[in-house]
Amino acid sequence: MEKSKYIDHTLLAATATRTEIESLVAEAIKFDFASVCVNPVWVKTAAELLRNSTVKVCTVIGFPLGAATSKVKAFEAKSAAEEGADEVDMVINVGAALSGDWDTVESDIRSVVEATGDKVITKVILENCYLNNEQIQKACIAAKNAGADFVKTSTGFGESGAKADDVRLMRETVGQEMGVKAAGGVRTPEQFAEMVKAGATRIGTSHGAKLL
Repeated sequence: MEKSKYIDHTLLAATATRTEIESLVAEAIKFDFASVCVNPVWVKTAAELLRNSTVKVCTVIGFPLGAATSKVKAFEAKSAAEEGADEVDMVINVGAALSGDWDTVESDIRSVVEATGDKVITKVILENCYLNNEQIQKACIAAKNAGADFVKTSTGFGESGAKADDVRLMRETVGQEMGVKAAGGVRTPEQFAEMVKAGATRIGTSHGAKLL
């Protein structure tokens, strides 16, 4: 796979302007990234700008806390898909994970998977900075059981971002059937290579051009 196709070119700041979104999309087209990842309010704009491109539109669901109800997450994901999102990155119910309520974690993920259907890729953000290794493994299994396509390390808004050891553990847990996305703090070519070597098949970053 081309190096550029590992990258979800990301801008999730609350302060993002239309001009900045247009710039993000232009860079994604120029470098042929896998996707642009934007907040739901920008999905329609990004989809229109990318209409004649191979670059996908990615958005975030229940972001960044994961504390919305499953019904709200499902509605948000369905609405994003209708406005042109090809991929959704949803945050798990972190509190349920920390409580050991894995049935709730799994059903929460499934609600988003079912809301968007087969045409939309679902990535599941575990927010590993709050989880121990056993919890990361159980979250990965919940995502796999729920029919998600990827597991993802972080929102980039937590206490820390992607770690190669976590990526390696996630890859070992889900096997080769699912994607693994590393996000949060991947800013250098060396970090990029480290994540890919650990098993990442997608990198979420606002530094895509620099990584190439």
